[in-house]
Amino acid sequence: MKKISVLFVCLGNICRSPAAEAIFNSLLEKKGLTDCFIVDSAGTGSWHIGKKADSRMRIAAERRDINILSRARQITSKDFDEFNHILAMDDSNFRNIKDLKNRTTSTDLASIKKIQDFRSVFNEQEVPDPYFGGDDGFDYVLDILEDSVNGFLESIS
Repeated sequence: MKKISVLFVCLGNICRSPAAEAIFNSLLEKKGLTDCFIVDSAGTGSWHIGKKADSRMRIAAERRDINILSRARQITSKDFDEFNHILAMDDSNFRNIKDLKNRTTSTDLASIKKIQDFRSVFNEQEVPDPYFGGDDGFDYVLDILEDSVNGFLESIS
């Protein structure tokens, strides 16, 4: 059976997208679906390549028994050939992903959508970037992502 591949994308790949990746992996583990998926995250920017997720996001996630283990990387044109689903955290990153795809000669494998297309509880059209805010912003982003990531998984399973 071919694995379903999912890439979560935000700006720097240190807050929202690694949290979404970790939440998705946690859901897959609970449902016994880990072997059916390839999951990763990336940023449209290159500022944090190789760094761990923001410590405030890791701490907030750990309080929910979610471990963020990924290291930041930047999205590349090859991701369009390797991932079935690319999920942007906001409109700006969605446009950046689409622009990159339009500049490449990749296949049409990747379905590019916004993660908030799968929300059911929260009204936010975008996942806010908590980087410049207070600690409570990280918890709020996790709340939003738990809702929309779960909705995404339900939509494909």
